[in-house]
Amino acid sequence: MVLQMLVGNPLAGERPAEEMRAGLEAMAGTFALEPDVRVERLTVAGMAAESITSPAVSSAHVILYLHGGGYVVGSLNTHRDLAARLGRAAGARVLTIDYRLAPEHPHPAAVDDAVAAYRWLRAQGVAPERLAIAGDSAGGGLTIATLVALRDLGEPLPSAGVCFSPWVDMEATGESMDTKPNDPMLNRALILHFARFYLGGGRVDARTPLAAPLHAELRGLPPLLIQASRDEVLLDDAVRIAARARNAGVDCELDLTDEVPHVWQIFAAILPEAQQAIDRAGAFLRRRLGTTRG
Repeated sequence: MVLQMLVGNPLAGERPAEEMRAGLEAMAGTFALEPDVRVERLTVAGMAAESITSPAVSSAHVILYLHGGGYVVGSLNTHRDLAARLGRAAGARVLTIDYRLAPEHPHPAAVDDAVAAYRWLRAQGVAPERLAIAGDSAGGGLTIATLVALRDLGEPLPSAGVCFSPWVDMEATGESMDTKPNDPMLNRALILHFARFYLGGGRVDARTPLAAPLHAELRGLPPLLIQASRDEVLLDDAVRIAARARNAGVDCELDLTDEVPHVWQIFAAILPEAQQAIDRAGAFLRRRLGTTRG
């Protein structure tokens, strides 16, 4: 069923940003929120944002969730269900933000917005040990970039980071770009298309650490969980960033799943493997945040 949905992949081809955005929004309408999820619309550091809760989650513990979409597409709407499910599994409230997208707002706009949202949460009295950052695909890379930026700014770091199929290499150099040709979501051409948008058409170097965290110094980051599919083109992004984190002394878990697409967690409403992965991520976050399962 998931593969059939992806036959009409709205991201396929080097399409204009607005066309890709509209296609992903249409696909997002496929999944309705679970009926007991509560969504409060907010303005956070000048951005549209949502606070997402469900019964028995702790409002004092917060996951800052950064949606994927190649820094070009994606919104509060497209990732609301995934964020809600992760919060329920972790027993924590989730804050999602509508960070600025490329090509209108290239790097470092997304990093600046994520840092601003984290600082906003801290200003609201949320303690770092009760905070985590999570994201998928570009949002997974943005999660690591945000942690690096916060460390370099001297900010107290959150308790953990979670990355679903993170994109951390703007040059698409991973071996899996060639060895996983059947990925229904992504390929090298599309990744480089997104990279051109995010890097301002070449004005930003592709190895800038906060744009491509594969090239960042990761020492001192909090514990990380990285999930990826063994069958996606971004497999080597996940494997390489996990190895770099471990070599830098970071407590990093790498969780790989067979025969699922890129960011399969977003299909949790219909795919058991997706909810299972979210539950594992929730268990990781509960250990780090000190929450009980909602």
